[in-house]
Amino acid sequence: MANLKIKLVKSLSGRLEKHVATAKSLGLTKIGSETVQPDNPQTRGKIALIGYLVSVTEE
Repeated sequence: MANLKIKLVKSLSGRLEKHVATAKSLGLTKIGSETVQPDNPQTRGKIALIGYLVSVTEE
């Protein structure tokens, strides 16, 4: 199964609480922080919600 490398590229300040919580559940706290997550429907759903804050590449 493939993995996704997710990087936070925009600030979380001033965003909806739900979007901030989603970013933190992925392990993203500061601009430039990266995490590797499994490519599954749950992760894709989280990325769909905060897609305007992150950049995603496949590993």
